[in-house]
Amino acid sequence: MNSPIIESKDEEREALLGAAKLMLVSARTAPKTAGIDDILTLIVYGKEKNALAEKMGEIAEERQIKVFRRDAKNVRDSEAVVLIGVRGNKSAGINCGACGYKNCKKFEEAKEKLGQDFVSPTCLFKALDLGIALGSAAKTASMLNVDNRIMYRIGTAAFKLKMLPEATVIIGIPLSAKGKSIYFDRAN
Repeated sequence: MNSPIIESKDEEREALLGAAKLMLVSARTAPKTAGIDDILTLIVYGKEKNALAEKMGEIAEERQIKVFRRDAKNVRDSEAVVLIGVRGNKSAGINCGACGYKNCKKFEEAKEKLGQDFVSPTCLFKALDLGIALGSAAKTASMLNVDNRIMYRIGTAAFKLKMLPEATVIIGIPLSAKGKSIYFDRAN
């Protein structure tokens, strides 16, 4: 028999995971260049979320960058993280040259290079699609009163852990529901 009492902490966790699922829908349905969807998404929580925070801590030590450690603490203190990535190595077929190549054919022929955090070259329009998907997902979280913040450094760790193996760029959005947002007024 079910108890007539619902514990707030358990239900808030379930609500945050439900919000994360709706964020994936927002990222998926966000407008894409030429209607071609190269967006990849994932929800990370539990042990995997903590592994992400650990990797961020390792990067902080390797690079001697304190803000990686600060953001790792945010990940640890979050209930879940939504990862949104893009297959930036696919061209939009526009031939704009913003990628640094004469046209999309030259871009597609270019050898991929692993940078410090992500893979290059990246199609400008795929990067824009990623930004639109991120904004759409963050908007959904906000509409549901879920504290969130778009974080580059989470994506760096997720990329190194191969959490979205087809993505050339990944960005993370941690989720929390506390009395005050843990993502602002942070000490470096």
